[in-house]
Amino acid sequence: MLYYFGSVYTKSYYTTLGVFPEDLGFSIQGTVANSTDVVFLPVCLFLIGGLISFLSLGWLAQWLDGPRRAARRRAAISGLLTLGAGVVLLGCVAFGWEVLPTPWARQFLPALTVAVGAALAVFAVHLRLTAHAGAQNRRPPHSDRLWLAGGTLLLALLTLSLFYDMSQYVGAVGRGDGRAEIDEGYPGTLFVMVHSRVPLAHYAPGITSKDRGPGFSPYRYEYQGFRIIAKAPNRFYLVSRTSRWNDRVVLALPDDDTVWVEIRGV
Repeated sequence: MLYYFGSVYTKSYYTTLGVFPEDLGFSIQGTVANSTDVVFLPVCLFLIGGLISFLSLGWLAQWLDGPRRAARRRAAISGLLTLGAGVVLLGCVAFGWEVLPTPWARQFLPALTVAVGAALAVFAVHLRLTAHAGAQNRRPPHSDRLWLAGGTLLLALLTLSLFYDMSQYVGAVGRGDGRAEIDEGYPGTLFVMVHSRVPLAHYAPGITSKDRGPGFSPYRYEYQGFRIIAKAPNRFYLVSRTSRWNDRVVLALPDDDTVWVEIRGV
């Protein structure tokens, strides 16, 4: 899971920068490391939510325990199952219809709604299956096996919904970090001077070029004002030092004998 979320974050981040993440060749360890910071907060929230849910379910099961409260238990099971199915249906409808007012809500709320509905239905299944927990050597009837199968499917739906929301969150954080990196002027990246055998065709603003003449062959053309934002095995990814979100242009420069790149520091 950490590798998957790291891949989602890396792809979102570098795609926002204008870099092909497939070119960079991240190792498995590097991809996993990219996910640890971004998934820490949502995982903590999910664990806290799960703890609260299990404590609430335990309290509810204890309150409805006993033959005197069998009617209340059946009513609670029916109510939770009906409410959970309705909430799941509402979340599924929200996936297909863009009825939510903001992009954030349209991105995260449908799956979160499905997860809440599935959790309520799981509560109902748990109450139903623990109704005879005190019985000894009792073979579960056919209806209990159906409830168990339904509970398993509901748990799968709950897990998939949370996994989907987590992947959406990680992708949004990657895009946000990339946008912030661009708006802040690529802090921490290195300035470089490009020496080329042939004139470079580009549209990056704020770049000064100089033809130093035949005496400086073969690398007679110089270009100043670039920053390097990524290095792939066979190419450099360069931007202008004045580049921002509205005028961003990324130059993918091949790493071969036609150019050499002089690193000038931060």
